[in-house]
Amino acid sequence: MQFPIQLRARQRNGGIMLWLSPLAALGLTVLAGAILFACLGQDPVRALQVFLLAPLESVRGWAEVGVKMTPLLLCACGLVICFRANVWNIGAEGQFLTGAILGGWVALHCPAWLGFWSIPCVLAAGVAGGALWAGVTALLRDRFHANEILVSLMLVYVAQFALAYCVQGPMQDPEGLGFPQSPLFETYTLLPILVSGTRLHVGFALAVLAAVVMELVLSRTFIGFQFKVSGIAPLAAKYAGYGTRRLLWISLLLSGALAGLAGICEVTGPVGQLTLTISPGYGFAAIIVAFVGRLSPAGCIPAAFVMALFYLGGELGQSRLGLPSSITGVYQGMLLFFLLICDTWIAFEPVWVGFGTGKKEAK
Repeated sequence: MQFPIQLRARQRNGGIMLWLSPLAALGLTVLAGAILFACLGQDPVRALQVFLLAPLESVRGWAEVGVKMTPLLLCACGLVICFRANVWNIGAEGQFLTGAILGGWVALHCPAWLGFWSIPCVLAAGVAGGALWAGVTALLRDRFHANEILVSLMLVYVAQFALAYCVQGPMQDPEGLGFPQSPLFETYTLLPILVSGTRLHVGFALAVLAAVVMELVLSRTFIGFQFKVSGIAPLAAKYAGYGTRRLLWISLLLSGALAGLAGICEVTGPVGQLTLTISPGYGFAAIIVAFVGRLSPAGCIPAAFVMALFYLGGELGQSRLGLPSSITGVYQGMLLFFLLICDTWIAFEPVWVGFGTGKKEAK
């Protein structure tokens, strides 16, 4: 027996509704969050004020939002490139960690006489680390036709174990009382602060610049057009001779490089050393940022702002309201869930077809 209601593609969809969908999803997330807070015994108005507005009550709060935005925006911009090319890189978290590891190693061994030039060297090492890790996925996909979703995801766990080995082995601080962390980086290897009295560093400016550059590349260049065609119509791209293997390598290496840059910006910015907890899952949260941003690097800027606000709101909710630490992940999941619902509603319309067996009766 078939279901009485079916989804059929709308004759007209897209346009401005595709950009209103994230706003509708955000509104539904806030509404569902208020209901959730009420179920937890909290005053919904007070809880929403702490979760969404309290982080923005001071310059320092805005700066902290920028600090959280930096890795999210960089990782999301890289993922947008892959997703547009129909390459499903789910391992930005691993590329983030390898960029932090390699860049952190260079930061620990940079001689003092390099001075300011230590920072470009450290950033370049982080970019190389992320690109190399993404290159493993590209190699296995290209040579052995391995599924890039599984490969990139499994490499995340390899990177996590590599980080644990480094901070508990060759890169462990000998004066750290056995804690799994590296020595503090020297001042000349740390990113400059943009706003005095805050932790907002120059990595934020690099993230915004990367988003603008990637938007121009994807919308105004031939390689961006190739990414788009490869994602929408892979057979047409192959027929046109765009070179799917080349696009695979370019998209994954660029994505890994941006994720690696995010990793090294995090450890040479607000953290200042390598630890086991340098990422609360930025690489995975960036997937949501990419889709909320409509697979547009420019659209990822406000999307990263919202996601960063969720992180800070979750931290304030724990300290002021006693909310569980999982509240941030719940909000992120609800945002993605409602975004999928809104996108489905835009693309399809429910049609009543009645009950039936689904098979034509024989005459």
